[in-house]
Amino acid sequence: MSSKTCANCGTTLDADALFCHRCGLNLTQEYRATPIGNVKVEDVSDTFRRLREAIGTRYGIERELGRGGMATVFLAKDLKHDREVAIKVLHPDLAATIGGERFEREIKLAAKLQHPHILGLYDSGDADGLLYYVMPFVKGESLRDRIDREKMLPIEDAIRITLEVASALGHAHEQGIIHRDIKPENILLSGEHALVADFGIARAATEAGQQKLTQTGMAVGTPVYMAPEQSTGDAVGPTADIYSLGCMLYEMLAGEPPFNGPNAMAIMARHLMEQVPSIRVVRNAVPEEIEQAIFIALNKAPVDRPQTAAQFAELLSGIFGATSTMRVMRGTRSMMTPMPMTGTFTVPPPLPWYKRPETFWTAFGVTVASVATAFGLSQMNGAKAPAALSAEQRRIAVLHFTDASKDSSLGPVAEGLTDGLIRTLGSSSSVTVISRDGIEPYRNARLAPDSIARTLRVGFLVRGEVEPVGDRVRVSVRLDDASGARLESGGFSVARDSVLVLQDSIGALAANLIRGQLGEELRVQAQRIATSSPAAWLLVQRGIQEQRRAQALPGAEREPVWLRADSLFAEAQALDTRWAEPHVRRASVALTRARARNRNQQDEMRALSAESNAHVEAALALDPNNADAFEVRGTTAFFGWNFNLETDPARRDVALANALRDLERATTINRQQASAFSTLAAVYANTPGKTANDIYLAARRALEVDEFLATANITLSRLANATYDLGNSDAARQYCDQLYRRFPNDVRAWRCQLNNLSLPGAQPEIARAWTLVDSVVARTAPADTAHWRRTGNILAAGALARVSGGSGPLADSARRVLRRNVGDASVDQLRELAYYAAFVSVILGDREDAFRLLREYIAANPNKARILRDDPGWWFRAIADTPEYRQIMGSAQ
Repeated sequence: MSSKTCANCGTTLDADALFCHRCGLNLTQEYRATPIGNVKVEDVSDTFRRLREAIGTRYGIERELGRGGMATVFLAKDLKHDREVAIKVLHPDLAATIGGERFEREIKLAAKLQHPHILGLYDSGDADGLLYYVMPFVKGESLRDRIDREKMLPIEDAIRITLEVASALGHAHEQGIIHRDIKPENILLSGEHALVADFGIARAATEAGQQKLTQTGMAVGTPVYMAPEQSTGDAVGPTADIYSLGCMLYEMLAGEPPFNGPNAMAIMARHLMEQVPSIRVVRNAVPEEIEQAIFIALNKAPVDRPQTAAQFAELLSGIFGATSTMRVMRGTRSMMTPMPMTGTFTVPPPLPWYKRPETFWTAFGVTVASVATAFGLSQMNGAKAPAALSAEQRRIAVLHFTDASKDSSLGPVAEGLTDGLIRTLGSSSSVTVISRDGIEPYRNARLAPDSIARTLRVGFLVRGEVEPVGDRVRVSVRLDDASGARLESGGFSVARDSVLVLQDSIGALAANLIRGQLGEELRVQAQRIATSSPAAWLLVQRGIQEQRRAQALPGAEREPVWLRADSLFAEAQALDTRWAEPHVRRASVALTRARARNRNQQDEMRALSAESNAHVEAALALDPNNADAFEVRGTTAFFGWNFNLETDPARRDVALANALRDLERATTINRQQASAFSTLAAVYANTPGKTANDIYLAARRALEVDEFLATANITLSRLANATYDLGNSDAARQYCDQLYRRFPNDVRAWRCQLNNLSLPGAQPEIARAWTLVDSVVARTAPADTAHWRRTGNILAAGALARVSGGSGPLADSARRVLRRNVGDASVDQLRELAYYAAFVSVILGDREDAFRLLREYIAANPNKARILRDDPGWWFRAIADTPEYRQIMGSAQ
């Protein structure tokens, strides 16, 4: 059959095709020679010229990168920030249809999206009638490029890309933003990660009116990936994006989309009427469970699909990383042999949220019913709760399981079950589970259950007991409401040498008890135990007990307990040489011991850091995707950088880069790794090229995952500082207030209040500024009080400067405070005082003083020059474009 090429995207098409199935180009006689949007190829040079003339002083327009259904993309240089960017210019007829006001409104909405898998926006505007927006330039390829090259992607790559896109969509949907045009062309691949582009434009096009767009030959969305309700012009919601994402996953796996045709109407009709073809007909290596998840996402009616991106991700995340297990299961399913509990199991819902007779979740052979039968589930009673529960009612605290043995021999089992159940229930998106750090204060507290529930703001308490019964271990679990009244309970027993089955079976039991109160499905991820040795598992639990015991001891008494914990982990390591967990635990102990040393013991710090890294290497050799191992190694590298364990500047830079790499790897493997996100925020704060927004996103994620994080005070302080640096006054005050409410005696809670007095638009009370200085100094360690007295005085001068407007008696007072407190290198070796004083000088309008002070600061901290050059923040934005500022920040390079 003869063929032709799409003039817009280059796709090979049948000779009689009336429509490009990839980019949407209308190929009828009226439009045949014209790419989408009526932008002829020869017109691009005029666009290039007009764009260069309009914004050439800010951006050096270099060349066209490509054209799509709605815009032309140019490579450019951001002259101010010395970085490559991509500038997307809407095709003229689309720009005319949308209009400048609507475009600006939608771009502002899209610009608020901050997510690791969403391509951000730098700038936008109207350049001589051309509507444009500026994005980071991604040095990689689009998913379309990769599919065109490889046809079918590896299954795990396809699932990983889909999960990352789902995460991005979930974030956007929470903000009320629907993408409307999810397709491979809008997914950029940078390194191993996916970035979703073009939020907001399809929505703007939709609002402009379907009829106008049809007249210009443009489709809102791309028919190959378009949900049925979208093609018929009905209202669309998050499920439309999920449908498109399902189509995209189908294409990644099958090498072609689920529906195709010679024109847009034919494709849309197939989406509306035809059954989705089986992927496994063309690629039988695709597990049935993945195919089933795609079928669910591609249901015709929106109500029958996953209602959120998180639900679709849950369908896939249980499969990801367990492909080989599922392949075995497909071959043995007819034997009806129960599979080990290493995947995801589901508590059956009263009513399904999608209308299919079966789902892949049952394929694991680990329903709660089978667990109940195998382990003697008892006393399943209690009335169902109301159908709809508030967010607080959906919060659950798993209290420490009680060891009912006379000799406390089951203590490690009780500890391990408590930890495991927190992780298991925490894997569900239906409930919020208080972390281990959150329940730790109530380990031995003699408080009534309702008091604990009220303090933790939870709707349910899970309590348990472990007791010996002959040669067996019996576990009892009860679910209480917030008043402490028992709602439901259950229990089972296993042989003492079968304790490894306890963790997953207790998770299934507890999930079923909770499901009875939620009145809906509760999916949880079974916790894989990678050892077959009960003795090794018990040794690790005993070691963890010792680690926790050490935390409660005075400093001098901790070392022997840490050594005892290390010895227990070493025994476990010897019992099961293929288990990574003991190695990771030993690495953690070594790092903890290194951090307990003081600055005069750097040789010991180096030796213990090396020991920690050796254990991590052993762990990663056994488990290359162990998030805990990457976190420990990244934290160790940052610890070494922070304490100058490497004296050579180049080696220090390598240490910081290694910390960044490993912590980002840990948080990519496990998005629930709260402590890794917290440390990553600290690394971002010291990494050139990273911004206050990067710090904010990492710190926010840490507290989203675990509000009771051990370093919650530091993380809240980072959030307060990051939002302060971003000039977001409301958020800075909000996080500072949270910090003060939760940690009123932490000096950081007082420092952020002092900082906030100098926020733009602030009209602080001068008397309060000086009171805050006294409060900060009173809570500062004695060795640092002199430095913080000077720092506090300078920040109070910032309040004076803000109120004065830069002139008059208050401004003169501010200048006198600066002169008295800025000091020199003899009192401030790193010249942080000069840095703060430079900021206050900018407020006062004293630019020469600001430049002089910044020179002092950069001379003492040359590594900060690049950070301040790339991101001067609102402190120095007023002088960032001056030759003096550029010279100061460039002189240290």
